[in-house]
Amino acid sequence: MPPASGGPSDQVIPSYLVSTHTLRRATLSGLNLTFLLTLAHGTNDAFSNVLPVFLPTLQARFGLGEALLAVMVAVISISSNVLQPLFGGFVDRWGRRKSAALGLIVGSALMGFISVAPNVWSLFFILAIGGLGSAIFHPAAASMARNTGAKKSLSMSLFAAGGSLGSALMPIVVLAVLRGVGSSYVPLLSIFGVLVGLAVFSLTPRQAQTAPRNGVRGPIFDLSLLSGPVGLLALAGILRAMAFISFINGMPLFLASVRGFAPDAQVIGLTLSLYSGAAAVGGILAGLAVARVGRSRLIVGTMLLALPALLLVLQVPTATPLYFLLVALAGLLTNSSIPLLVISAQDLAPNDVAAASGLLMGFTWGVAGVVYIGFGALQQFIGIAPAIALGFLFLVPAAILVGWVLRRNSDLLSTD
Repeated sequence: MPPASGGPSDQVIPSYLVSTHTLRRATLSGLNLTFLLTLAHGTNDAFSNVLPVFLPTLQARFGLGEALLAVMVAVISISSNVLQPLFGGFVDRWGRRKSAALGLIVGSALMGFISVAPNVWSLFFILAIGGLGSAIFHPAAASMARNTGAKKSLSMSLFAAGGSLGSALMPIVVLAVLRGVGSSYVPLLSIFGVLVGLAVFSLTPRQAQTAPRNGVRGPIFDLSLLSGPVGLLALAGILRAMAFISFINGMPLFLASVRGFAPDAQVIGLTLSLYSGAAAVGGILAGLAVARVGRSRLIVGTMLLALPALLLVLQVPTATPLYFLLVALAGLLTNSSIPLLVISAQDLAPNDVAAASGLLMGFTWGVAGVVYIGFGALQQFIGIAPAIALGFLFLVPAAILVGWVLRRNSDLLSTD
């Protein structure tokens, strides 16, 4: 006799529910999720920050001056960084998992074609549209990294280090491809970015969207963030980013035009990679040391100590052990404050975590990139080395401002 209708023996689970159940069992959490997001961040930044390594070859190929090269830097800064706070509001509504995956796939798929751009206008198109992928990825992934289940400071430090590590490895990989098989093979690197993006979509858990305040959905981006302590932290971040952007974009031109190296010389890739790689280590060390040293003291101290190391890089003989030691020390100190600045902004804006993350992770770099247009013109007027050194000096007001903001709002900052 067949069982009564509705009994447990005749319940059939639809196939789409089975696959969804399987997917949920495959999602990651804790440090495993942190490591995946770190890999994704490294992949994203490898592509979104690949332009500097191409600057000397683009200058030689198209006959461009430093000012126009600086405009290219500004374009990618605007598309991938300045718009991050706006996309952060979008992420809070649409979903972090989908946003992070989409941004990574779009950015890596397009930015891999810089090497084969047939003319300057197509290059500007790649930079403008490809950069938007990074603008979507950063606020989404940074919000996810804060809530993996692992210790917050460690998770954010590893996540931030992933971006620096990706930026460090990409110049070596790109120059090896260029010298080994030619520029037409560089776009194949984009396949890796697409695969990591699919992994982010498949292996990260769904996260609840931010609830509207008082039941009313506000604007995509809350402008009050800019007028409060988060806005001041963003200003300090812009000043700090000026030093980083001056090094990353100025040093390839300095080595080629001032020190006389070939536009595709390996020392250019090694310099950029060592600087960014040390920045990754600095972020991790800062996350481990913050409990003992203190957040404000660590951020201010590393910024101020970075300045003499950066200035000495321009003075010592290139490609010597001392030169590479100073490059590594400068990278470690300049960027170690990034994860702590992001956590501070998130603490100060608990209802707009993605937007605050976008302000500190993207907006700061983007505005600094736009300001760099002026430094490109300044390089032609007073020389590359003096203009780069001037960019390094912005670390001093950055350290003073961030120290003041954190002291005034110490009661709102988390201890994790």
